[in-house]
Amino acid sequence: MRLLTIQTPRRRARAPFLLLVAITACGTLGMHIIIPALPATARALDMSIGTSQLTITLYLIGLAIGQLIYGPLSDRFGRRPVLLAGLSLFTVASIVTALAPSATILIGARIMQSLGGCAGLVLGRAAVRDGATADKAAGQLALLTLVMVMVPSIAPAVGGYLTAYIHWRASYMLLALFGAVTLAACFLLMPETLSQPLGPRRSMVTAYVRLLRSPRFLGYAVGGACSTTAFYGFMSASPFIFETQLHQPPQRVGLYYLVLMLGVAVGSLGANRLAGRLSLRTALRIANALGILGAALFALADAMDMLSVVTVVLPVSLFMVGAGMASPFALAGSVSVNPQAIGAASGMYGFIQMGYGMLCTVVVETWHPGAVYPVAAVLLGSALLGQVAMSISMRAERRR
Repeated sequence: MRLLTIQTPRRRARAPFLLLVAITACGTLGMHIIIPALPATARALDMSIGTSQLTITLYLIGLAIGQLIYGPLSDRFGRRPVLLAGLSLFTVASIVTALAPSATILIGARIMQSLGGCAGLVLGRAAVRDGATADKAAGQLALLTLVMVMVPSIAPAVGGYLTAYIHWRASYMLLALFGAVTLAACFLLMPETLSQPLGPRRSMVTAYVRLLRSPRFLGYAVGGACSTTAFYGFMSASPFIFETQLHQPPQRVGLYYLVLMLGVAVGSLGANRLAGRLSLRTALRIANALGILGAALFALADAMDMLSVVTVVLPVSLFMVGAGMASPFALAGSVSVNPQAIGAASGMYGFIQMGYGMLCTVVVETWHPGAVYPVAAVLLGSALLGQVAMSISMRAERRR
């Protein structure tokens, strides 16, 4: 006699939220904590300013490429194995950076470190969506977004004190330790959260092509990148501006970054309050106006030879308020272009953001390494370009 079995739907597996926070933090922590150590790293390994800044530029390239790679891989093989592989790569690469005897090995390890860290950045968010209903996932994703704001705020301050009181390698050692602990916790506690494949890889490629053909999506994505990740150009050069030109100690440089990133938090809070009260178009215009004003004041201070900690930190903080306000509205606009391709739009948006941030650091590093005017030009030019791109997307929406 044959026994009939009734299959019940698979219960959604949920990962511990604090573990998802640690996983998501890996990629951004690896980016920001080493910034105050760049001048000391350059001196110790006999690197030029431009070469040392490559540790930021190439890290951004890895994060940008990983945005497109990890999603499809995890859809095919599952979140857990891909995440474990990425965190393993991040941990091993972090150990190599901490022991690197030369600039070449350090830069190569940084590329591997970024490709590994990006796994947590992408799959942490995916695991939240896998293991929760839509309404609960929205709240948890908001908390993960807050982590992505707070890590860049705190990490440079930590890195500055580690560099000043221990060694320039201490930041890399902390990354290796953090990666190892997170990897072990993930191995022990992380379940497989993907219940079923999300579709063939060909559909993802098709969605990417369609998005890149959409003026609305490109306007929001390029405008959002110009308004936000242009700041990476400032980050790459700012240690040399603060320490070499303004003669500030490394530990203070980290505190200045804390002030700058608080601007992002203020802008994000403003976006939260304005959402639903102002139209997307009006909110983006306000955000872009703040960014343009901050960048213009910074450029004016440089042109009039009035650079000081105040005339650098305050204008750039205003730029960051505009960035923090523009980012959620630009993302909301971009993922609304095609409701059937929200995941693809999110991945492509992140890729364009990181890619533009990398471009800004390349311009700063190759134009005149260590100088201020390339940084001011990048911020102001990006803010103006962002306004143009947003206008294009809004014009395309009105024609619908």
